[in-house]
Amino acid sequence: MMLKQNAKIAVIGGGIAGASTALYLSEMGLKVTLFEKEESLVNGPPWCHLHAGGNLYPDISDEQCITLLRQSIDFLRFYPFCVDYRPTVIAIPVDCTKSASHLLPRLEKLKNEYAKLIEKDPANKVLGEAAEYYRLYDKEKIEALKKRPLVKKPFRADEWLIPFAKSVDLNTIQFPVILVQEYGLNLFRAGAGITLALREIGSCHVRFATTVSDISQERTNDGWIVQYEKDAVSQKEHFDYLINASGFRTGKIDDMVGAPCERMVEFKAAYVSRWEKSEDTLWPEIVFHGERGTPRGMAQFTPYPGGYFQLHGMTKDITLYPDGLVANTPLSCQPQLGRNFMQKIEKAWSQEETKERTQSAIRHISRFIPGFADAKVGSKPLFGAQQIPGDDPTLRVAEVSFPMEHYARCEIVKVSSILDMIDAIVRELIKLGYLDGSVCGKRELQHLKNLQEEAINTLARKIAKERAYPESLADRNVAYPNAF
Repeated sequence: MMLKQNAKIAVIGGGIAGASTALYLSEMGLKVTLFEKEESLVNGPPWCHLHAGGNLYPDISDEQCITLLRQSIDFLRFYPFCVDYRPTVIAIPVDCTKSASHLLPRLEKLKNEYAKLIEKDPANKVLGEAAEYYRLYDKEKIEALKKRPLVKKPFRADEWLIPFAKSVDLNTIQFPVILVQEYGLNLFRAGAGITLALREIGSCHVRFATTVSDISQERTNDGWIVQYEKDAVSQKEHFDYLINASGFRTGKIDDMVGAPCERMVEFKAAYVSRWEKSEDTLWPEIVFHGERGTPRGMAQFTPYPGGYFQLHGMTKDITLYPDGLVANTPLSCQPQLGRNFMQKIEKAWSQEETKERTQSAIRHISRFIPGFADAKVGSKPLFGAQQIPGDDPTLRVAEVSFPMEHYARCEIVKVSSILDMIDAIVRELIKLGYLDGSVCGKRELQHLKNLQEEAINTLARKIAKERAYPESLADRNVAYPNAF
């Protein structure tokens, strides 16, 4: 089939989905324009880990967990520069109705699935050895680790668990404790790396601080006319294919083009604290399981350099908001978040709410780590709204849909799903004759290979500062792969 020359692709939204799609298609030789309303790429709701196997979500299906594992491995191989190589510790509180035994069958399935993926392609061994995908620690082992000195640069699993053993009130948790090879992700580094790669690709035009105001379908062919505003000036441009990667604003674009839809939007926030006592200690991520929406909902403790910690508490006075989940209506594809949420997203948080919810998160964690009660507010929260396609708020695996001709709607819930999403879009573009079939599933992008660590780190810190976050949030705790 003869390829159609000079096809123009519009990608609306420069979050992780849109920016990654623009990067990928540009590297494949397509002419791409990326529209982003902010001044930098990869904004939106906070994310901080791979979700490799869905171990933070005990209630989702095994099938979703296995998909998340495969997608996470794919993501880690594609974007290694934004990975923080440290493990995750899962602890079950004594007052939890479940125990570690409830998690073990799934962990075994994931370990076996990981081994199969390595057998299929040895390059998939990016989470350490399959046999060590997870480890169990009984109380005797934890008590022994408690007596050992902290290790400045932990390498082995036992070394990572020393600060946990020394700081957690062991009377508040069940045993065994589980250590999983679940790594961290850094959204500031992701934004920096993608930005640097796009700067070197001549076929991609990134329009920052630009808002798409209207879209109409051309009568003479299957293309689109996109009207956009920048610096109070309105312009129009023709495109052959439209990719809606607008995140929680996806419904606005659907309304413009007349696409059918069913979706929800959920406001989410994570809180930034600083614990000076621990600024020189390298921690694993720690997840204390709990029932979502109750006062004892899951508590999540995510470490950054310099004593900073990102905190989630799945309670109504921390991460969850009683009216923070809304669905679209028959009149519009765009779910309408309340004014208080849009105020946070588009303007600012009040200092009072920042302090109140961050302190609630600190108290929630200090139930298990008593010394953490000394932590202070570290900055404004990390926050945003997340789209959830369909009507199931527990959905964790989704990629993309094609509700109209020459129109793709990105629907990722977890960042690790972006490559499955891109593959599906590429298959559609191959059918249309815009791309050669040989590029389907390609993973080696030259412009990602050429990235330099120093340049990524410098730009990532600049992005964090511009968004009024501590520059330390752009740094890695550990910048080398570990063999736990």
